[in-house]
Amino acid sequence: MLAVREFLSPDLVVTGSGSSSRVGELCRNRGFKKGLVVTDENMVRFGLVDEIEKSLSQTNVQSCTYSGVETEPTVGYVQDGLQVYQQNGCDFVLAVGGGSPIDTAKAIAVMATNPGAIQDYKGAGKIPNPGVPLVAVPTTAGTGSEVTIFTIITDTATDVKMLIISPYLMPDIAIVDPLLTRSAPRSITAATGIDALVHAVEAYVSVKAQPTSDMFALTAIELISNYLRQAWANGNNLEAREKVMLGSLYAGHAFCNSSVALVHGMSRPIGANFHIAHGVSNAVLFATVTEFSLVGNPLRYSHVAEAMGQNVGGRTQMEAAQLAVQAIRQLVSDIEIPSLSHLVPDGEKFSRLVPKMAEDAIDSGSPANNPRQSTKEHIMELYKRAYSL
Repeated sequence: MLAVREFLSPDLVVTGSGSSSRVGELCRNRGFKKGLVVTDENMVRFGLVDEIEKSLSQTNVQSCTYSGVETEPTVGYVQDGLQVYQQNGCDFVLAVGGGSPIDTAKAIAVMATNPGAIQDYKGAGKIPNPGVPLVAVPTTAGTGSEVTIFTIITDTATDVKMLIISPYLMPDIAIVDPLLTRSAPRSITAATGIDALVHAVEAYVSVKAQPTSDMFALTAIELISNYLRQAWANGNNLEAREKVMLGSLYAGHAFCNSSVALVHGMSRPIGANFHIAHGVSNAVLFATVTEFSLVGNPLRYSHVAEAMGQNVGGRTQMEAAQLAVQAIRQLVSDIEIPSLSHLVPDGEKFSRLVPKMAEDAIDSGSPANNPRQSTKEHIMELYKRAYSL
């Protein structure tokens, strides 16, 4: 008998090449008057923000811009963006960019209607009031943040990446236009693509998996595995860009409703302590943590291997599951993501922080969703194993 589960999604998801040109029309139809565009300087420099603002103005929707998101989201960005929102009398928030602007915009949207500071809402289900309307226009194919109820905000005072979970963080509208990813450099394409693949795999093997999210997860694994190399090798390959972006969207749907697991739990402390991009932190742990986890659900990992194009015929479940690890290692290598020891050359500092990172990983809650449960000692060993590769 199936457990009773909800499947959450934005009110409206618009996909396809050129779909971002409809942002003005869609906002006008919702009665929005003036939006705060949350973005970064790269999006401004590439002209993507100009195109969004043009679409808004053509439908008599006013806008102002906060482009101060320079790194992964921080408490400071949320405070600064909220101030711009309030000073300009806005009534909705529009995110343009990768996961950092979208996550920042989510936090701004809820802080516009809730008291205190964003730090007060760390964890799940703590935001009391709905935020202002939020529109998300991703420009990378990876985070899936445009269709999730999560945001991750770094508290720079404590070097902790705060995972905040609430249905009120779900965007009202997601506009997924692969044309906007063409300006993404190879390194971003690689990091975000692997992040999306981790979302899909962890959603599928999560103890919270459900039939609807399974459908999205397996399709995402297949799309990303088949097309990420091409999108990375040639940024003008629009078919590959479109397939990877759809994979990212589906992975977002999947992990929003089934959650992530041990890879994500362990990657956040690496990002917080060593300022490594989230997708890269996931990538350097992905194969090592997957290999540890296989025994928890070899059947599902064998399905992952098959979705990644591996020939699982005539093998036991564990043999087939092991092929998923091999496929992950090969993909990460093919798109030239550096090793953890290369990214963090100070091995002494890394070893010193391993116990704290293990504690922070467990505190995030994500490891509890893993098919193989882990102790602090397990996680410390996995950090060391990943570093030694």
